[in-house]
Amino acid sequence: MFMVQSDVRSAIQIVATATYCHFSRYESPSPVSVRSPWRVQPARATSVERVSSDKPSICTADELHYVSIHNSDWRLALWRYKPPPQAPKRNHPLLLLSGVGTNAIGYDLAPGSSFARHMSSQGFDTWILEFRGAGLSLEVASKDVKQPISLPSERMDQNTDSSAQSSPDALQNSTLAAQIRDLSQRIVDVIEEGQRSVSPPLTDLLDRFSSTIENLQTQIDLLGKYNWDFDHYLEEDVPAAMEYIRRQCNPKDEKLLAIGHSMGGILLYSMLARNAYEGRDSRLAAIITLGASLDYTTSNSSLKLLTPLADPAQALSVPAVPLGALLAAAYPLASRPPYVMSWLNRLITAQDMVQPELMEKFVMNNFCTVPAKLLLQLTTAFQEGGLRDRSGTFFYKNHLNKIDVPVLAIAGDLDLICPPEAVYETIKLVPRHLATYKVFGEPTGPHYAHYDLVGGRLAPEQLYPCVIEFLIHHDSA
Repeated sequence: MFMVQSDVRSAIQIVATATYCHFSRYESPSPVSVRSPWRVQPARATSVERVSSDKPSICTADELHYVSIHNSDWRLALWRYKPPPQAPKRNHPLLLLSGVGTNAIGYDLAPGSSFARHMSSQGFDTWILEFRGAGLSLEVASKDVKQPISLPSERMDQNTDSSAQSSPDALQNSTLAAQIRDLSQRIVDVIEEGQRSVSPPLTDLLDRFSSTIENLQTQIDLLGKYNWDFDHYLEEDVPAAMEYIRRQCNPKDEKLLAIGHSMGGILLYSMLARNAYEGRDSRLAAIITLGASLDYTTSNSSLKLLTPLADPAQALSVPAVPLGALLAAAYPLASRPPYVMSWLNRLITAQDMVQPELMEKFVMNNFCTVPAKLLLQLTTAFQEGGLRDRSGTFFYKNHLNKIDVPVLAIAGDLDLICPPEAVYETIKLVPRHLATYKVFGEPTGPHYAHYDLVGGRLAPEQLYPCVIEFLIHHDSA
């Protein structure tokens, strides 16, 4: 078994950490008093909508919608799952938010393993938001990239026209391309080293990775736009999606139900906290978080790997890290003998909880490129006081005791990314009468890791009924 370089291993591991009723225990926490920091003014997100008449095959939803954000080049993709005619009528649409660097596929992996389709079958008009730069949101924006940009060779032609090389755009693209080339070469070196321990060699591994990097080259201009952080999602992407869904569905009280997995749950907590501090209505009837917390300091979460990954990205001034390419390249070493990267699987799913072919589809298709700024802000969740805004002065968890929205927080017993103690660290701050906390998994099995809370083999019969019961109760309240 070969030793993986620490920076590359950290990069690969954090891809998995992004993602992602038979109850072990239930506890209802007590409220905690807090002090109020300075007032936060969120950016106004104005959306312009469009329904796609040419839905790509990768989109397995009933409809694909696009939402444009005011003062942004990005258009967000919304996957819509309409309830069947025989389903019960519900009062509120349901919004699903996924983890950092992931797209909608995790919520709709296959016909028999679709969280989104299951929710819509229960009568909920279900929508999945793909954040800027993820999934089909990326594809819409990337149409503006007209020409591929080649990575510079080790020795550049000294006779190249100096005026072309000196233009600001050319210099920026050349620098960024060189940074991606250097990162890619380091990854290739690690993979080649790993190949020596595999018999027979995985002959298609380097070819697959090289193909991924070549595709990345055609989007150098686009990568330069990866300059957003967590607060952009919070202040612009999510409000724009919610406003659009409200206009499409017209709930009488103008409220939505929402479920967030991993970073999606962090966003929902942060939205409630900020609105409580601002004294504004969140327009959420209830929320469910799956493997999410605002404070990881008391747990041994593998998300601590964000710190070593984010710092090199900042030092190199690389705006984005191609984590999808990293994981796609590493996965064959995790799924084939001698399983030199088997630790990768444990970060995503517990044993026998996701079928091998679905696991491969998930890993190879669900992950995207992640901005360094986003990773840097998420690292504050491992510092005293928990996650904070980009200014570093607003601590989101300090205002959870003032929220007025019911919260169901679900944890997995073998979730290495967001362990149960991390989930409890946040839900305990929610007022007692609004908080519900449940842990799935038993000492003798089955167990639930990070993605199992969404797409585990036993989730439809064990976990989904809990989710649906909570949604129905607060949909009719």
